[in-house]
Amino acid sequence: MVVLKGEFEKGVYKEQSLSEYTNNPFIEALPPIFSEDDVLERFMVTPRISEQDKLSESNIRYHVLKRVRNFIQPLPIHFEVERRLSTLIRRGYLARNPLDTTFLERVRVLHELREEDDLAHKHIKERLNYIRSTADSLSIIGISGIGKTTAIERLLLMYPQVIKHETYEGQPFNRTQIVWLKIDCPYDGSLSTLCKSFFKAIDDLLGTRYLEKYGYLNRVTSTMLLHMTSLASMYGIGVLVIDEIQHLLHSKNDQEEMLNFFVTLSNTVGIPTVLIGTSKAQKLFKGNFRQARRAASDGAIIWDRMLEDSEEWEFFLETLWELQCLKSYSELTENTKKAFYYECQGITAVAVNLFILAQERALFDEDNPDEIIAPQVLKKTAKEDMQTIQPMMNAIRTNNLADMMKYEDIMINLDEVMLNHKRNTEIAGRIQEAFKERQNTIQYKRQDTIENLSVEVAALGIFDRLKDNDIKKLVQKIVEEYPLDTDFHQLKSDVIEQAIALNQQKKDQKAKANVKKSEVLPLLKLRKRALDKKQHPYELLKANGYIKNPLEEFY
Repeated sequence: MVVLKGEFEKGVYKEQSLSEYTNNPFIEALPPIFSEDDVLERFMVTPRISEQDKLSESNIRYHVLKRVRNFIQPLPIHFEVERRLSTLIRRGYLARNPLDTTFLERVRVLHELREEDDLAHKHIKERLNYIRSTADSLSIIGISGIGKTTAIERLLLMYPQVIKHETYEGQPFNRTQIVWLKIDCPYDGSLSTLCKSFFKAIDDLLGTRYLEKYGYLNRVTSTMLLHMTSLASMYGIGVLVIDEIQHLLHSKNDQEEMLNFFVTLSNTVGIPTVLIGTSKAQKLFKGNFRQARRAASDGAIIWDRMLEDSEEWEFFLETLWELQCLKSYSELTENTKKAFYYECQGITAVAVNLFILAQERALFDEDNPDEIIAPQVLKKTAKEDMQTIQPMMNAIRTNNLADMMKYEDIMINLDEVMLNHKRNTEIAGRIQEAFKERQNTIQYKRQDTIENLSVEVAALGIFDRLKDNDIKKLVQKIVEEYPLDTDFHQLKSDVIEQAIALNQQKKDQKAKANVKKSEVLPLLKLRKRALDKKQHPYELLKANGYIKNPLEEFY
């Protein structure tokens, strides 16, 4: 299981603009509430393709084009999700202030329930009904490839993941806060597997051994749920994000229990949840599973594809189109726009892949010496290089409900989509103006260099002791030290040189820590020596004075 990891921070408490958020360490340690400019700056990723890159040989440019996969363009829906997420985390902490006695009371009750019988998890609601909850939950439903997971991960990474608290207002305050945790719903929809994924995610973050302790094979699922609930409460998880929720449909037995569990987490234990899934997941929110609607108390975001005549699609395509790495610049004509939309239908992932594959085809097409992306190139690329998804794309184009039923991942119930086109157009316009303005600013150019340099250096895969955040901090430090017009390759060379040194430094620190650990634990060292000599540890411990003779000591 791949666990999304964010930054670790020491608790630094900030003045709050809203009175209800004051005197709460879990809220005060969070970053300030983000503005639209903050989201635009942190969310956007525009891969760097230099003029030098465009002059390279075809085989080199083929590799350069892969950078376009990192392209992320802020759209109105991203701002909506960010606002919902920001509110979800903060409001969830209102009734879980660690300075309040009810915080410890909730942890105590959950701990007691863990020690009781296997059905104790069913009594959580009645045992905690006197402790209020301010947590909401949210569901995000959209077709495959639209960018739901990419967006939520990018937004989560704007927050530190783990905050270590030591003192608050001069008083000792030793607590570990997990601001967010994202896990995938198991493919088989198993509640037991979900619990184990949760324990593994905590272990990977904090170096604990909860999977080994609570997730062994014969452990009853209901007991694991209690341990999961207790840990989520103890570590003050700000939001629990469950992706690929449609996998729950694969399990006939665990559906209702898992949905009930999400409702309990939010409504009773006070932990906000975000459920993300394809349009298949809409089945969970209908029929007999009424509690699933309660699992989206803050509403559902229906994430549909971009419409051809919308401002956001126009802006997205124009920005993407600038990432060409061909001999000649292909103009974005009306015919090209129509052909491009016809082949991708406004689905983000399909659009980006089509753009890359069309350029790759133009690179090596002898009949296209000027390497032009014409409508016929787009059509041929879609037909030959993306043929596996053509049945799905045809179902969308023709709006044939019978065909679309075969591919539930691409279905969206348009009756449930409530879109305010005027508002979205206004937001898209503001984003577009801000984007164009920032392209000409020093700060944007520096940030653009930092993003691209971080991606390229991390992609080398040679720094086994450095996390992506370590590399990004190093890149930021170097880029800000140099003049704005410094050659990109010089910056990259300096970053790699310092990254190698930092990577080795961390290796040396780990080695010293291991030596120190063995020095601090002499009993374990003696035990290992005894086992190596095939002796019983007792004899060696006694010979070195760690075990006294009981007759001499007490007689």
